[in-house]
Amino acid sequence: MSELTLMGLCGSLRADSFNRKLMHAAARSFGPAQFVEGDLNLPLFNEDVEAQGMPEAVTRLKEQVKAADAVVIACPEYNKAPPGVLKNALDWISRGGQPWTGKPVALVSAAGGRAGGERTQFALRLMMVPFRPLILQGPEVLVASPKDHFDTQGALITETYQKLLDELMASLRAAAEGRRA
Repeated sequence: MSELTLMGLCGSLRADSFNRKLMHAAARSFGPAQFVEGDLNLPLFNEDVEAQGMPEAVTRLKEQVKAADAVVIACPEYNKAPPGVLKNALDWISRGGQPWTGKPVALVSAAGGRAGGERTQFALRLMMVPFRPLILQGPEVLVASPKDHFDTQGALITETYQKLLDELMASLRAAAEGRRA
């Protein structure tokens, strides 16, 4: 059996964001796999743009989702919701086929508030319902005040969060392996 492919989507475009660090920590917890990070720097969804031909970056992202055995989405919370860049990517990916159907997906978040992105994960679950992925229900990984839980090299240093992340990613791996069987 070939190596699993884990795709990561980060709802923050900032290179040094805590959600990007959390996404990479999740990839390490997932274990041996090819890790591919999707690029969410896409044009705003617009049917006029789509009518001229699907943008290359959108086609690449959609193919990456389709090819992945599992996806981890690291999503910050901006004004009590997922950022527009992630919603825009989901809208583009949904056009002309459904690469998400049955795909195992884990959600993680790091947010400055005391709930660690709980509302963003709730909203993201609702946004993904029409795509019919297999969204894992838990454990929830909600890193509150992330500046206190990552070291200067970007490693997750808080044992309780790492344990939750390890459990979630073990479940994601099992779901991906089960889908392949």
